[in-house]
Amino acid sequence: MIFDERIKYKSWSNLKKQMNDLLCDSLKDKISYFYTSYHEVHNAYGRATINYNKKEMVAFSWVEMYAQEWEVSQLYKEGKKVSYGELEKGKWMPECILCDADFINSLTIYLKTDIAISLHSDNYLLRVFAYMDRRVGKRTLVKIQDEVEKLPDWVKQFYQIRCEADGIVFPPKRITDETVVSLTR
Repeated sequence: MIFDERIKYKSWSNLKKQMNDLLCDSLKDKISYFYTSYHEVHNAYGRATINYNKKEMVAFSWVEMYAQEWEVSQLYKEGKKVSYGELEKGKWMPECILCDADFINSLTIYLKTDIAISLHSDNYLLRVFAYMDRRVGKRTLVKIQDEVEKLPDWVKQFYQIRCEADGIVFPPKRITDETVVSLTR
């Protein structure tokens, strides 16, 4: 689980309003954030999603928290000393094995973090939020294209959504002699 910032947020409606205010014009009414917490249930289980045109693009559920706990427990039983941070960076973030608390924590961190830092963060949720942010312009989106290519598909989809919404079309990669050599190896 990402560093716990939940104690610092007052309400979901306030966070949602702040995030909606930061959406770029081309994605307003297309991107929506959803979060619910089942307060009557033990541990207040929750679920969060990021939706595009009312289609769920990525979901974060309390179930993933148990998957994270189970994995740490199994590694501990095998005698392996692995920290949450190592697993988060090396496996959970790339595979999007994140829970609702990770979503809320990332949101609260994002709202306090400089946009340039978020665009290059190891926390992929910060990057996703930044790709959809009105403070990120077309030139910046074009500049980071090569960096985005190295990211997991679940992150790239949000970058592509933003570029399409802003009419940014990338020409196909030019095949050079160097590219052909690397393809034949």
